Amino acid sequence: MSGVVPLVADAEGLTADWLTLALGARVDSVTLTPVGTGQIGTCYRLALTGDPALPATVLAKLPAVDLAARAMLANPYRTELRFYREIAPTLAVRVPAVHHADGAEEGGDFVLLLEDLAPAVQGDQIAGCSVAQVEDAVVNLAGLHGPRWCDPALLDIEGLSVNGPEDVALMAELFGPAVDLFVDNLAGQLSVEDVATVRAVPDVIERWALARAERFGPVHGDYRLDNLLFPPDGGPGVVAVDWQTLSLALPARDLAYVVATSLDPGPRRGAEETLVAAYHRALLRHGVTSYSLEQCWDDYRFAMLQVPLVAVFGQAYGARTDRGDRMFAVMIKRSCAAIRELGTLALV
Repeated sequence: MSGVVPLVADAEGLTADWLTLALGARVDSVTLTPVGTGQIGTCYRLALTGDPALPATVLAKLPAVDLAARAMLANPYRTELRFYREIAPTLAVRVPAVHHADGAEEGGDFVLLLEDLAPAVQGDQIAGCSVAQVEDAVVNLAGLHGPRWCDPALLDIEGLSVNGPEDVALMAELFGPAVDLFVDNLAGQLSVEDVATVRAVPDVIERWALARAERFGPVHGDYRLDNLLFPPDGGPGVVAVDWQTLSLALPARDLAYVVATSLDPGPRRGAEETLVAAYHRALLRHGVTSYSLEQCWDDYRFAMLQVPLVAVFGQAYGARTDRGDRMFAVMIKRSCAAIRELGTLALV
């Protein structure tokens, strides 16, 4: 329906008349309530009245208000649109249902109307979660990776590719200075041991990023508690959101990332073999073959560097907040313990 609905990219355009067109049902009134901090984009909860077929509320995702930021983030915006419109329907991962999705071919203007999952509870990256919740998350993750495991057709989707030597070389060149910034910014929040582990990563990150390219799939890239919504009753049914960092890469990067960042070292040590096995069983249910549990475990150990890769760049170059600093420090503390205990650096 997006071909006949005008593109809006600002809250002022979310009128009852426009929503009637976008949702295909009469909207008599709409009330907007901001959701989140709006650092990467803006999000609103829309309370609707009108046709009985309407949902009571929907979420609207829009680009950043700042036009310079909007232009800079155009590619991540398009990635998320592409995920919801083209890729999600081919997968089994639980994500919000899409009511409307549209974006400009050039620039950063876009609009997404998504299912409002309230009263689902957003995960808390700093507090962590239970082992049962992580198991729910990794089984859902297999629904992202399994259905299109090593599918060459993914390489034909605009904006998706497995990173090549030039891209990785540029990333590696930027990563060393980012580590320096990261360590300086979080001075006092990191142990000497963890600083040493983080400082060892730049020496291997280029080799790591290029390795194991024969196994690839759609990878969320930031699959962690703050981007997961859990049922309020504590049961299974986690839903993943924020798909702007989607890429093609070694699937175990998401697996290692969510396990290491969600659990403190003690609970993680006690549960990680069980969690990897649960993920592997779910992959098999989604049709993955010729991938043993032993390979999965080895990929899990190897992929642990996804955490410092994302956390270092996110903290060093993102907008700083007190909570953000504490969050990145906790993520590094948990993941560096895993990197050391699992011998990750020796695998690269």
